[in-house]
Amino acid sequence: MVCSRGEVIRVATVSFVDQTATGRELSRFEVVDLPDTVSVRDLIRLRVRDEVARYNAAPAAYFTGLVRPLDAETDFNGYRMRQVRALDWTAQADAAEEAFARNGFFMLLGDRQLENLDEKVDLLSANDVAFVKLVQLVGG
Repeated sequence: MVCSRGEVIRVATVSFVDQTATGRELSRFEVVDLPDTVSVRDLIRLRVRDEVARYNAAPAAYFTGLVRPLDAETDFNGYRMRQVRALDWTAQADAAEEAFARNGFFMLLGDRQLENLDEKVDLLSANDVAFVKLVQLVGG
């Protein structure tokens, strides 16, 4: 892509993939025209903003995003909303950042684990960003 000043701007297309700890893919969606380099924090926020926008376009009884919205219950099919309503993407993104910081999920860019919210990543180096939610064991 070339900007109005004639500079070349590199943009990335990334697939956000939810998968199990064993690598089984649960869901996938693509986001286009992302900057080629972003922080892990921004990557999480971009993902959450997109998934909340898709949900808000057609609110339903279940939300299948990265983190559980307030007043929702965890269910086999995602998060069951007690009341169908629009979600605030910034609240969801803040909750996702907190979940990442306390190891509620981890992220893989290609075969490399992303470990720090402020770490910069090159999105042109891999097409997929995997999000692996960690499930607390019973009695753990």
